[in-house]
Order: sequence, then structure tokens, then C-alpha cells
Amino acid sequence: MVIKIPMIREGLRAIRTLSTEGIRVNTTLIFSAPQALLAAKAGAAFVSPFIGRLDDVSHVGMDIVREIRTIFDNYDFKCEILAASIRHPLHVVEAASIGADIATMPFSVLEALIKHPLTDVGLQKFLKDWEKLPQQMRKG
Repeated sequence: MVIKIPMIREGLRAIRTLSTEGIRVNTTLIFSAPQALLAAKAGAAFVSPFIGRLDDVSHVGMDIVREIRTIFDNYDFKCEILAASIRHPLHVVEAASIGADIATMPFSVLEALIKHPLTDVGLQKFLKDWEKLPQQMRKG
């Protein structure tokens, strides 16, 4: 079980208390690298930068993931980066390329990751070729 705590002053106190008792915490509502640093220093197991919400207010959401990854690598923090508020497949690919450990996303984004138009075209060609085979060859 992981307890979700918002990135606020009282949240940092709760993170410290819970983590020293062995309870894992996900610090949510992270919108800056300094917030992630404080959460990790307090003992958070996860930090959740909200990528899409940053993009919505004209910030490059992935910049924060990049900064957090650098900081966590510099100090060898065991805290994992959970990229949240993912809006589209490119967010997923970029978060993975930067080094986010986890991503949460709507089901529609997961479906978009699976589908590709060339896969659909290739499948249709395969099925048409299959239908051209004599019946006895299709049985194996």
C-alpha cells in the first residue's frame, strides 16, 4: 500500500513520519524540481509531477521530469518518478526516454500507444493473404 500525500508543508511532515514508520508515500501535486527534492529528502517513495497540467499553463511539463531525474541521480535517491497527468502518447515516450520510472495515464492514451496505422494496414494485408490460401493449407 502507498499513501498519497499532497506537496504542502504539513504533507512534508507527514511524509517524514510515515516513511520512518516504513509506510511508503507518493507525494502528489508536484509542479517543480525543488518540491520533488524536498519530498525525496523527507522520505517519499514516489513523487508525481503533473506533466499535462504544467503544459496546460504554458510550461514544458517534461522539463520538470528531466530536472528531477538529474537531481535524483546526483544524490542517488531511491525515490521513483511517477509521471502523472499524461495527455498523449508522446508524453509517455518522452517520460520514458528521460527516465521516469512510472506513468499514469487514461485508458485512451494506453490504447493510442498500442495502435498504429501501419500495424492496421499490415494486419489487413496479412488477413487478405491468408484468405487466398487454399482451405486445406489453412488448417495446418
